[in-house]
Amino acid sequence: MTAEATSPRGLDLAALQRYFEVHVPDTAGPLRAELLHGGRSNLTYLVTDGHSRWVVRRPPLGVLTPSAHDMGREYRIVAALQGTGVPVARAVALCEDPGVLGAPFCVVSHVAGAVLRTHEDLHALPQADIDRCATALVEVLARLHAVPYEEVGLTGFGRPGGYLTRQVRRWRDQWSRVATRELPDLDTLHQRLAAEVPAESGAAVVHGDYRIDNAILDPADPGTVRALVDWEMATIGDPLADLAMALVYRDPAFDPVLGGSAASTSDRLPSPRDLAEQYARASGRDLGRLAFHLGLGYLKIAVIAEGIHARHQAGMTVGHGFETVGDAVPLLAAAGLRALAEGNPS
Repeated sequence: MTAEATSPRGLDLAALQRYFEVHVPDTAGPLRAELLHGGRSNLTYLVTDGHSRWVVRRPPLGVLTPSAHDMGREYRIVAALQGTGVPVARAVALCEDPGVLGAPFCVVSHVAGAVLRTHEDLHALPQADIDRCATALVEVLARLHAVPYEEVGLTGFGRPGGYLTRQVRRWRDQWSRVATRELPDLDTLHQRLAAEVPAESGAAVVHGDYRIDNAILDPADPGTVRALVDWEMATIGDPLADLAMALVYRDPAFDPVLGGSAASTSDRLPSPRDLAEQYARASGRDLGRLAFHLGLGYLKIAVIAEGIHARHQAGMTVGHGFETVGDAVPLLAAAGLRALAEGNPS
């Protein structure tokens, strides 16, 4: 078999064909591929041989920050969560040899469904369906945090002890690597967080990037999550950090990262306070120190956005909609300082 179709940027289709013929037994014909989305996180491609459909994920182009875009971690977590009740795609193959595509990559089954990326996508639904979708996402997050990670083979996947201290240090270090400008608010936010690190609230599998457009929904029932995707930042850590990230994504300050209309920021979704209360009921966790986690979430997303902005300036992004990402960084840093000053979400 040969790959005659045009290769999308970042994916050598002929090389992928050779790999699939050896490592993916269901391959039955020449592969075709299209970029689903890319550049903001790992590059994601829909691949088909005309019979089966898969998703291939590889790191973005350009210089990467340490510990980010680890395809082995992403694949391992998806494989471990099979059968746990947390909806994920079927793990198919992991290639850690950069000689095949120029970078490691993983392959999972394609899960058909709806992804709500923009306000327009979300607002096409009746309010009752939006409310049911939000509730389902909170319940799935609580379910993820309840997975006995040692029992599913994730011992050593992360280091729960000292997680928050390492996160504060790591994201300040990442900033020093990707920053394209000086930003006093970000420096102050880091200093405040470093001085206020609380004890961990617990240890659980954390997604690390939990928001509505990282979920594939049943098109006939938006209250059913078919699969969570984009596990590149998953680890074992404090579950409140995961909740806080989901709440930070609810802030309109995040909008420029996704081109100005991120579904997660819609005011038709429940408020951050309502989402937090839903999670507390579903999980039974104490949210007393949530303000710190919110500040940390803002720091993390600000640094991620700056990294995307830096790659875009260097011409290393794939796709479109990157022109506004850099605008989000000062907004997010300022919002992080407000979160620490104001306490838990309102």
